Amino acid sequence: MKKFFPAAPAFCLALIVFAPALLSCSGNDEMSLDEYNTSAAEGLNELLAKTVHKPWKGEDMVPGRVGGIWNGVISEDPKSFNHLIAEQDNITAGIVGATTDVLVDYNRVTREWVPRVAFFEVQVDEEAGKLDVIYTLRDGLYWSYYGSDRRVRVTSDDVVFWYDEICGDQAMQSSSYYQQFVTMEDGSEGHVDIEKLDGRRFVFHFPRIVADPLLATNMDFGPRHIYEPVKRRARNADEAAGAIRNIFGVDSDPKTIPSMGKFFVTEYTQSQRIVFTRNPDFWEKDSNGVSIPYFEQEILRIIPDENTEKLLFFNGETESYNLRPEDVDEMINRENSGYTVFNAEGSLGAAFWTFNQNPKWKGGKKYSWFTNKKFRQAMSCLLNRDRIIAQVYRGLAESKLDFFPGPNRFYNPSITNVYTYDVKRAQSLLRQAGFRLDGGILKDGEGNPVEFDLTIRSDSTVYGDIASIIMDELSKAGIKINIRVVDFQKMVDTIMFTSFEWDSMLMGFSGSNIFPSQGSNVWPSSGNLHVWYPNQESPATEWEARVDYLYNEGCYTIDKEKAKKIWDEYQSILLEELPVISLFRSRGFLAFNNRWDFTNLYFDNENADSANGAKMAYIFVK
Repeated sequence: MKKFFPAAPAFCLALIVFAPALLSCSGNDEMSLDEYNTSAAEGLNELLAKTVHKPWKGEDMVPGRVGGIWNGVISEDPKSFNHLIAEQDNITAGIVGATTDVLVDYNRVTREWVPRVAFFEVQVDEEAGKLDVIYTLRDGLYWSYYGSDRRVRVTSDDVVFWYDEICGDQAMQSSSYYQQFVTMEDGSEGHVDIEKLDGRRFVFHFPRIVADPLLATNMDFGPRHIYEPVKRRARNADEAAGAIRNIFGVDSDPKTIPSMGKFFVTEYTQSQRIVFTRNPDFWEKDSNGVSIPYFEQEILRIIPDENTEKLLFFNGETESYNLRPEDVDEMINRENSGYTVFNAEGSLGAAFWTFNQNPKWKGGKKYSWFTNKKFRQAMSCLLNRDRIIAQVYRGLAESKLDFFPGPNRFYNPSITNVYTYDVKRAQSLLRQAGFRLDGGILKDGEGNPVEFDLTIRSDSTVYGDIASIIMDELSKAGIKINIRVVDFQKMVDTIMFTSFEWDSMLMGFSGSNIFPSQGSNVWPSSGNLHVWYPNQESPATEWEARVDYLYNEGCYTIDKEKAKKIWDEYQSILLEELPVISLFRSRGFLAFNNRWDFTNLYFDNENADSANGAKMAYIFVK
């Protein structure tokens, strides 16, 4: 299931400060950008030499030892412990995810799918033009309860119920709903059906052959024995959806939440902390047969203030810390620190800048601006990426100009966003779109001054700095930007799914299009996360119709050469139309307390098994 995440999560703020006194978004630069970039490059190698660069390359994990407590921090309270709500709230997703698991996983080193809670077999019937994916759950999987002997076996019924009646029920508003449909060759819509074979086996029936059937069917799921009775008692679909979402609210006793994952949730105190306790029966084990993780408890304190989080780490009260721009130079050069700083190369995904094209505002002046491709291209040309990289990312980032990341097998380095910083080109595009400068103020064809909001989440200082630079650069072009700071959940719930009252925003999604067909709820026009205009009944524009067509064709094209032509055109259209303007890929820095053994710790942006970008499921106390 695709998880939604805020722009600039902590682990993406991989920033570095070489000369903080000289570089500030609020002051005048004393260096040119070229001089600064040269200075940054000279200092980079020296700083990196004091850190550990350790990407995972497929190494086996060594057996560790059980014991210890992992102390960490989260920035806000969960909205729920509900498995469905976890799809739309990042904090909830991280908590609920500790109690469940996915069917399969993709090893980006070997580029192979590997079993998690289920083994798989793909059967293709070329004559009939159909495909089946058969899954077999691991033996001995249980929904267990902390401090109790009660165990409920995980069966095919759990998966079938979740697929059909949660993800497959449109009233539930699951982001996975759209993954269940395929476009047939005649243009009609076909459904991917699930069938129970026996207690451990189930099969997905595809009405046509697809290129990535495991990607389309991979999922996590909740306990049927809890969710199904609640749905059955409801009198109608809307009542059922509401009742399902009320399961495991924040006022629930966490110990009533069953787990088939690494942890039990055993304590939650609002605005203070949440406690996880190790599940000794978790299926994933080391070579000695010991279940991971090794630490007995994970205690997450709820700390919204980043400076307090840093102080806790300095005091040895937490185990890891994601370095902010202003932290890097200080923390890497701190002597007798008691911690080790790891570094990772640029993240695969990137947050983006997008504009509201929802026809709810049709007829309004802003709607006419935002739906004009030349206007969006001009905004990309006014995005001073070099300045932001120098002043915010301190030289340790690069512009995200491609659509697919490098590991995607259809990545094409020649297909990029060509609308990079160029004020004269931006002015030309704006003139072509009917805008003109009048006394230093940009006005549209009807004489309206160009002014709009830029919405950012409230807890991101970095994105506040980026927004300030965007505001400053656009002001030079006669455009007034009002920075609107809101709570992230409001950004998700109210701005995107309810009122659609926003102009432009900085935000992002989890995932990084490792597979070209990822984002079935984002890039096709019918998707509920098609952010600039979600849930379209039919494509609003010719180019979106073409993207829909190419997306579907690419999903069903097995021949790599034919598929490459499809995905090349797909990327080219999205980078020409720019419904979203991707921002930056930044290097990551993550500090760990030295009381942990780092043998099994890896930090990179391709193979992470935790939200902070590290592969650390097998870490253990020295």
